[in-house]
Amino acid sequence: MSRDRLRNFLFRGLLFESEARGFQSAGIQIGADASYEAESLLQESLAPFGIQRRNAALEMSRLYALLFCFENEIRDFVREKLYDNEGIDWFSKLPPKIITLIEGRRAAALKDSWLEGAKTDSLGFADFGHLSHIIIAKWDCFKDIVPSQHWLSQRMDEIEKSRNFIAHNRLLLPSEFQRLYMYIADWNRVIGL
Repeated sequence: MSRDRLRNFLFRGLLFESEARGFQSAGIQIGADASYEAESLLQESLAPFGIQRRNAALEMSRLYALLFCFENEIRDFVREKLYDNEGIDWFSKLPPKIITLIEGRRAAALKDSWLEGAKTDSLGFADFGHLSHIIIAKWDCFKDIVPSQHWLSQRMDEIEKSRNFIAHNRLLLPSEFQRLYMYIADWNRVIGL
């Protein structure tokens, strides 16, 4: 194949990919249905387990996805507010105990080079519960958005208990599902995530 033909072939491929992404973002399916493939892989991976365990896992996976999004949105919220109010060196102005914990966890993660995953985000190494401690310690940065420290602590403490249950693969009852949905919806309404 000549150099020009190869270049034209590659260029057309890039053009197609670019156009396909535009169609896909508009909701038009291009290519194979990835959701069917993902569903098939999920069914295959869960097949060795009993039907009750699979159903419980699928129920809990919805809560995990919700908490994953919520917790990481809070991390972004905290990071952005501290950066806006305290500048680029906001991390050095956190409570010393939290800095020590975060730096220790980051060092351990870097030492475990075989374990792949995000290792650069400082707040990613803070416990969920520490996020509310950071907000309260830096209250002046958050008081215009968060209604009160009591409001924050109450919601974050309740969510953390459910979060830890889920993180340790314990099944929550449907009433707890509703409590989580309510608290997260309340947070999103008030804070505006």
